[in-house]
Amino acid sequence: MNPTAVFAEKLLLSAISHQASDIHFYPFPNKTNIYFRIHGKRTIYKTMLTSQYELLLTYYKFTAGMDIGEVRKPQDGAISHQVDTEKFALRLSTLPVNQLESLAIRILPQEETIPINQLFLFPNQLSILKKWITNPSGLILLTGPTGSGKTTTLYALLQSLLEESSYQTITLEDPIEKKLNDILQVQINEKAGITYQSGLKAALRHDPDIIMVGEIRDQHTAKFAFDASLTGHLVLSTLHAKNTIGTIHRLFELGLSNSDLAQSLIGIASIQLLPININQSVQRRAAILELLDGPLLENTLKGLRTSLEDHRHSFNYLRKKAYAYGFISEDTYYSF
Repeated sequence: MNPTAVFAEKLLLSAISHQASDIHFYPFPNKTNIYFRIHGKRTIYKTMLTSQYELLLTYYKFTAGMDIGEVRKPQDGAISHQVDTEKFALRLSTLPVNQLESLAIRILPQEETIPINQLFLFPNQLSILKKWITNPSGLILLTGPTGSGKTTTLYALLQSLLEESSYQTITLEDPIEKKLNDILQVQINEKAGITYQSGLKAALRHDPDIIMVGEIRDQHTAKFAFDASLTGHLVLSTLHAKNTIGTIHRLFELGLSNSDLAQSLIGIASIQLLPININQSVQRRAAILELLDGPLLENTLKGLRTSLEDHRHSFNYLRKKAYAYGFISEDTYYSF
């Protein structure tokens, strides 16, 4: 094995052992910084010569099936990686910067299954989500920034539901982050003509009970997802929005009307991941959910002033509660 391949293997092993979710490479003319994102916090791992980094970048691009001669355009690629018996999917993304290329690697464990009751800091919030997914039709939205656990939560909800009953379930994802049992997963591939819109049309002809749309990205996908939820299907999806009220505004921007939302929207769960203190150290993260459903959702859609703080659903209230119970540190409480 050549030295570059050896270094690449050691780097991935180190990232996995540190429970890193991402590796970032920041190139400068003479040196390149390597960062790990661990429990949501980005920390520097080491520095290497840029000449060495360029060899490493070429190795990764070649292994991921990317064009090693293309340095002016962003590229995406994927690598299947195994450490002992553990399997990982690596998602690679390059970005041209200052006549160099930066690289980001997302590390997705394929066999790690976190019990759904360990995903959430407050168990009653899981109970509400489970109640939502008993609806035979309608739309459920999970929102939050990249890396906040939206897809992980959707996977866990689907698997929890399928353990109790049999449903024809189809997902449309870009990319497929993890292979799931008893679920038909469709990889979006716009170059091959498989867009979210065309995938949804095909999925609807496949007699689904449940459809998961990986992400609502544009007006066409938003409208189609809502139409699907109105025709007797339970649709689960994600959207980038800061909080629940912001999600409503985002949906209006995507061209959906009040009547669309009132007829089909079951609820919105916005997610924040908090680093949990265990024996004075952070060993995992857990989610808090800002939830909007029922009368609060109806009033919001009617344009009435809605205060989630008064109903103990706001992120601020939930972080305050987590701090009071000793789940998070003072620094974490004030950092959001």
